Amino acid sequence: MIPRIKICGLRDVAMAVEAAQAGANAIGLVFYGPSPRNVEIETARAIVAALPAFVSTVGLFVDADPALVRQVIERTQIDLLQFHGDESPAYCRQFGRPYIKAVRVKPDTNLVEYCALYPDAKGVLVDAYVAGTPGGTGEAFDWSLLPKALPLPLILSGGLNPDNVTDAILQVQPWAVDVSSGVEAARGVKDPAKITAFIRAVHAAG
Repeated sequence: MIPRIKICGLRDVAMAVEAAQAGANAIGLVFYGPSPRNVEIETARAIVAALPAFVSTVGLFVDADPALVRQVIERTQIDLLQFHGDESPAYCRQFGRPYIKAVRVKPDTNLVEYCALYPDAKGVLVDAYVAGTPGGTGEAFDWSLLPKALPLPLILSGGLNPDNVTDAILQVQPWAVDVSSGVEAARGVKDPAKITAFIRAVHAAG
C-alpha cells in the first residue's frame, strides 16, 4: 500500500494547489502564531476553496483557545483537526469534527497506551521530540521505537524528506506520511521541486 501523503504548513493558494496536483492527499494549515508556517484564517479559507475534490484539508492547533478552533471550522470548513499539544481527549472531542492527535516520541513513550486515551481519533501522528518546540523541527527520531501494531492508523512525521522517506516507509509501514520542513526552500517557504520529489519517493516505496 502506498501511504497517504500530507504536505503541511502551506500558506498560499498557488502552492497548495500545486501540491495537490503533484499528488498530495492532504494539505495541512497551521493555526499557531509562533510558527513560521502560521496562516491567516482568510488565506486558509481561500486555500480550502481552491483545492480539488478528494484532497483533504487539515487544521493544526497547539493548545489553542477553543474559540479559535471553532472560528477556523466555521470560516474555512476544514475537513480534519490535528492537535499537536497537550490537548486532553475531552478537548479534542468537543468540536464534533474528525481529529488526529500528535505525540512527540521519546524512548519512554508508550504509544499503545497513548492511543488508548484517544480511541475515537482518526489516527495518531508521531513526531520527533525536541524540547520547547511542538513540531516542524526537521528532526527525525528512532523509528525502531514504534510498535509494529497500534490501535490507530499511524501517521509518520518528523524529519522526513525526499531522501529518507522511502526507507522510512519500508521500515515503519505507516498509513500516511506528513512532511513540512523537509520540502522547504527556506523556513516556512515551500519548494515545489522538493514536494514533487517527496511524493515520487513515497510512491517508490510502493
